[in-house]
Amino acid sequence: MGEESIMFLAPYAKWILLAVAVLYLTYIFAWKKESFKSAWVVAISAVMTALVAVITIAIRVPTPATSGYINIGDTMVMLSGVLFGPLVGAFAGGFGSALADALGGYPHWAPFTLIIKGVEGWIVGYLVSKRSDFTVVLIATILGGFLMVSGYFFVGVYLYGFGAALTEVPGNTLQAVSGIIVGGGVGYLIKRLYPQIESFIKA
Repeated sequence: MGEESIMFLAPYAKWILLAVAVLYLTYIFAWKKESFKSAWVVAISAVMTALVAVITIAIRVPTPATSGYINIGDTMVMLSGVLFGPLVGAFAGGFGSALADALGGYPHWAPFTLIIKGVEGWIVGYLVSKRSDFTVVLIATILGGFLMVSGYFFVGVYLYGFGAALTEVPGNTLQAVSGIIVGGGVGYLIKRLYPQIESFIKA
């Protein structure tokens, strides 16, 4: 595998993202329409997706060995999951991060990011939606961060080899830690101060 193999995905990134957005909206309006919940879901999803994309693009450190980059977008991915549950966490985390790849010059990574960051946002949101005390938030964000680091590592091994993938682990771990501290910490504090935020969306 390698650079040429992964680059074939680049022209299809925007179409993959468009298809995911359409499927997401279809799902919301088909199964989440009660009590105007769909309107809240769409609005909150849009805002959190934009925040994920902007923060991901804001600070980027290229990693030439895997043609990727290190960023702080995980802070918003985890915050999305902690505050608004698995549905928004998965979409904002996956779509927002992949959108940042597509717009920021890394479209070949967008399909992988869509899945990896989507799973991260979903697992954080799912666990915290069951119970949102400090211990659960901490465990959820640590697990989400671990899955993110592991996901990029295994994709990197497949595409570029073990050595190249290993060079990304410290940076991705730093991303995860920033997400745990900022996304998890801020999310926990917001839910403690404004518990009514949970009434905006029940995913």
